[in-house]
Amino acid sequence: MLIPLVLSGGSGTRLWPVSRSNLPKQFLALTGQGTLFQQTLVRTRELPDLAPPIVVAADDHRFLAAEQLREAGFEDATIVLEPLARNTAPAIALGALAALEHDPDATLLVLPADHLVGESGPFVEAVRTALPLARAGWLVTFGIRPDRPETGFGYIRRAEPLEGNAFRVGRFVEKPDLATAESYLADGGYDWNSGMFLFRAARYLEELQAHAPAMLAAVREAHAAARRDLDFVRVDADAFARVPEDSIDYAVMEKTRRAAVVPLSCGWSDIGSWSALWLAGERDADGNLREGDTLAFDSHNCLLRSHDRHLIAAVGVDDLVVVSTPDATLVAHRDAAQQVKKIVDELKRSGRTEHSLHRVVHRPWGSYDSLEAAERFQVKRIVVKPGAALSLQKHHHRAEHWIVVSGTAEVTCDDKVFLLGENQSTYIPLGSVHRLRNPGKVPLELIEVQSGSYLGEDDIVRFDDAYGRA
Repeated sequence: MLIPLVLSGGSGTRLWPVSRSNLPKQFLALTGQGTLFQQTLVRTRELPDLAPPIVVAADDHRFLAAEQLREAGFEDATIVLEPLARNTAPAIALGALAALEHDPDATLLVLPADHLVGESGPFVEAVRTALPLARAGWLVTFGIRPDRPETGFGYIRRAEPLEGNAFRVGRFVEKPDLATAESYLADGGYDWNSGMFLFRAARYLEELQAHAPAMLAAVREAHAAARRDLDFVRVDADAFARVPEDSIDYAVMEKTRRAAVVPLSCGWSDIGSWSALWLAGERDADGNLREGDTLAFDSHNCLLRSHDRHLIAAVGVDDLVVVSTPDATLVAHRDAAQQVKKIVDELKRSGRTEHSLHRVVHRPWGSYDSLEAAERFQVKRIVVKPGAALSLQKHHHRAEHWIVVSGTAEVTCDDKVFLLGENQSTYIPLGSVHRLRNPGKVPLELIEVQSGSYLGEDDIVRFDDAYGRA
């Protein structure tokens, strides 16, 4: 049985301001049909003997993962929640332990959720080539044939050939400088390290036991103490905090004697920066990649992306990245795109929220858009999905006014339950126990005006919640 194991715990900081910690790049539609996460799942459908996927996701992204799985038609997936990030080696171990519960001879196809594969045919063929090796006990990785001297990727040196279009791994190489990368390209025996793998779940755990036994013991303890929570497998947080942090490359692949590589050319990109997205996208005759409301005159090789219906107009500029969202605009030289992380680090250091939250925040029941905020008041546009409800809750520091714009609202306020229609409103006093529900078949849209001494999202006491947050 072949089980896709999708790793979706990344934060994608180099694609700020579009990618943020509450909505990272794997859950965004950056190119092609669907989000990167959904594209990763869909391209596995052509593979043989395929079982439902296992997704290892951050706890904060659990509802994003579940909703996007449902949209892509993967309603029988297993979603394992990491309480904190511990890099790829422990995440894959969690997936391997989950797979062995379904099939003691499970083969795992490990796929990062945030990579782009432009051509699924060569990808599927490479996996088919690697399957006999994986089932014979090899730990197979996929090496991307380089088409430029890239300094942002690690490399794999191919050694002697194995059966089919596969090779024993000679060595893994860290990200090189430009001169070294040029020599690798001229040599022809090096591939980019894609971070995709194929191996039997049991074999991976054997290698982890041999090379990182403390890590495996801690992961086993955390997995053994996991509990079911709605549709999720929630790993024990205290036990997982004791897991050493390391990548699969360092923990296993660089140490095992049974590492193989299958070269692959499939239009692959890790979409690790805006310049990588510019390379992967469809550019116009002037080399510009444009999305949203944009204009460009006498401008070349730029990436222009508007996400808020706000016009971006470029005149007489070259090699720029200009990305606009409702609450932030990035302007950078394309060659400096890898340094966007410095902006994110500074936002964190200064206590701002733009590194983590978009103005529009998605919740399992719908979304809210923070339209205006000042001292002692805040205005939000709230959209509730048909049949969905917010938690039964109260606030210690704020009161709320609700005005229905469209749809029907069922309001619980202390001991009263009543309906509001379009253009009707109500007041929720400070300290009142309340709930908002959409009993209708169309989205409920309302404007919420909050007033009080503190308006943070952590001023919520939940008494009952359909999504397990109480």
